[in-house]
Amino acid sequence: MKIKILILITIIGMSKANAQTTPLVNQYFHNTYLANPSMAGIRRGGAVDLAFSSQWNSVPGAPLVQNLSATYGWEHIGVGLNMNLDKAGLQRQTRILGTYAYHLPLAKETKLHFGLSAGCINQRVDMQDLVGNPDDNVVGMYNTDHRSYFDGDFGVGLTSSGFNLDFALVNLKNYFRRDNFRLINSPILYAAASYQFDLGDNQFLPKVAYRSFQALSGIFDIGGQFALVNEQLLLTAIYHTSQAASFSIGMHYKKRYTINTSYTTQTGSLSGYAAGSFEVNLGINW
Repeated sequence: MKIKILILITIIGMSKANAQTTPLVNQYFHNTYLANPSMAGIRRGGAVDLAFSSQWNSVPGAPLVQNLSATYGWEHIGVGLNMNLDKAGLQRQTRILGTYAYHLPLAKETKLHFGLSAGCINQRVDMQDLVGNPDDNVVGMYNTDHRSYFDGDFGVGLTSSGFNLDFALVNLKNYFRRDNFRLINSPILYAAASYQFDLGDNQFLPKVAYRSFQALSGIFDIGGQFALVNEQLLLTAIYHTSQAASFSIGMHYKKRYTINTSYTTQTGSLSGYAAGSFEVNLGINW
């Protein structure tokens, strides 16, 4: 039984690592706060976003992500709350972070942004779904070792007349604490650059991003978003060098209510074994 549980936990780690390399599509264009804490409250007023991502077919134990984020911005200060729940097989990971951001004006249309997120993360095996002996010492030791711990993200950004730069150090615990907790090949760095082209009543925003991981090769994301019909219809396409691609269509009704649906193909190494992931995002700003 112990051997079976160890094998199961290894498989969970492999599934979770794949989920970590496929972030929410929402983070690239609509809700950049998810990737870079310095984007919290970048615009005055509040915003709330809900996101749900799951594998297209209903395979038991397939990766599932649920996210709730909220931000509010004043003239130079922004705050945010980012709550994320990841599920993969029997594994559950909950991450809750609060964010403080400062937006420093450098020129008329240029600002430098700083943001720090801090909170906690918890990772465990769900005993309720375990088929086997719930009193097994291996499972108990796994949950004991993977207790809640302090974590955070740090980011900087530059915005200037349609040009945007992002840089973030994520999962800061990996930088400062060395232990045997690291089952997951978690992301550790995010960087991106974009420029918005105005096309009359429409806009085109190309973007290049890079994501670095612990114990995995880095991934480049190359894509763009068309904002049509006075920015109310959003069309997005992104190619990931993990041999996956993301496509999204959304609406920004009255520039206040947002709904996006996205599909991301499976990475090249797993494309023959599993379907891609489907994502839905709902947002409101005021």
